[in-house]
Amino acid sequence: MKAIGKYIVINPLRETDVKTKGGLILADSQRDDVRYRQAEIVNVGNEVSYIKKGDNIYYDKAAGFNIEIKSDVFKVIKEIDVVVVL
Repeated sequence: MKAIGKYIVINPLRETDVKTKGGLILADSQRDDVRYRQAEIVNVGNEVSYIKKGDNIYYDKAAGFNIEIKSDVFKVIKEIDVVVVL
C-alpha cells in the first residue's frame, strides 16, 4: 500500500473513555469537546514533507475518509489536516 500525492494513510489511536462529573462514561465517538485525534502514520504520499512513516500526529477528526485494505480499516487524510507531529 502506497499513498500518493499529499495523502497520508493513518491508523487512528483509540482514545480512552471519559467519565463526566455526573458519572456518565462517554465513548470516544460521543466526545464533542475534543476536535483533534491522535494517530500513527502508516504511509505518506510522495508530495508530503516533514511527516514520515511511524510518526504520531494529531489530526482534525472530521477530515478524511476510511478505507478497508485486507480486512484492516485505515483512515486517509490530506497533509493539511495534520496539526501536530509528536
